[in-house]
Amino acid sequence: MPSLDEHARSQVILSELGATGRVEVNDLAQRLEVSTVTIRKDLDALEQRAVLRRVRGGAVAAPVVDEGSFETRLQVRRAEKTAIARAVAPLVGDGDVIALDSSTSCHFLARELLDRRSLVVITNSMPTATLFSERSEATVLVPGGIVRRSARSVVGLLGDVLAGRGRIGKGFIGAHSVSAERGLLDMTLEEAQAKQYLAAHCAQLFGLVDSSKFGNFSLHTATPVSQITALYTDSAADPAVVAELEQAGTRVHRVDVAEEHR
Repeated sequence: MPSLDEHARSQVILSELGATGRVEVNDLAQRLEVSTVTIRKDLDALEQRAVLRRVRGGAVAAPVVDEGSFETRLQVRRAEKTAIARAVAPLVGDGDVIALDSSTSCHFLARELLDRRSLVVITNSMPTATLFSERSEATVLVPGGIVRRSARSVVGLLGDVLAGRGRIGKGFIGAHSVSAERGLLDMTLEEAQAKQYLAAHCAQLFGLVDSSKFGNFSLHTATPVSQITALYTDSAADPAVVAELEQAGTRVHRVDVAEEHR
């Protein structure tokens, strides 16, 4: 087996945990052809991220990590999300066809777009769909699927609904974390897949991620950096990660957060 980096080893460990509920240090070291010291460090790092629990000789699966309820996430980093939304809003004009995912960052953007005329909005966010339907004249399309109650989102085969309807002009998505190597990521597979379906139908794709998402650990890639037209974040974003993203060809806009937003 070729040498795997830490992220790839973590994927193997988490996959094994999902299948059996337990992993052993010696077994993983042999399978991955690394030292037991390396495996212990990998397990310790994953335990710090609350995705497993260390036990003697290995680790056992931890309860599924949730990204938190939509209402709770709305209260987190409001100033940064507001500033990012206001910087992104001028990209959307009257008559545009746009897609917004179920992230709170995109919900903040939605609040800035309520005065747009003849807007067509495709979203898998129940709060965002409700906001547009109650407070704007926008045409709102909510693809069918399964409701995730905590995230107040609809997930499923969104692509089946969108296929054959033409290209969406601009898509906007948030993320649980951002990585120069793996793009925008989410903790839940269903949310990542929903973002993938939306992104596949967009002519342009914009990432909205506040600086706390830089360096976060997540499991599932929603979209690689190669598909992102531009990424919007706040000025506190990790300069090293920003430099890596720009070196990979992604335009990164860092937005100052005004005091009145705090």
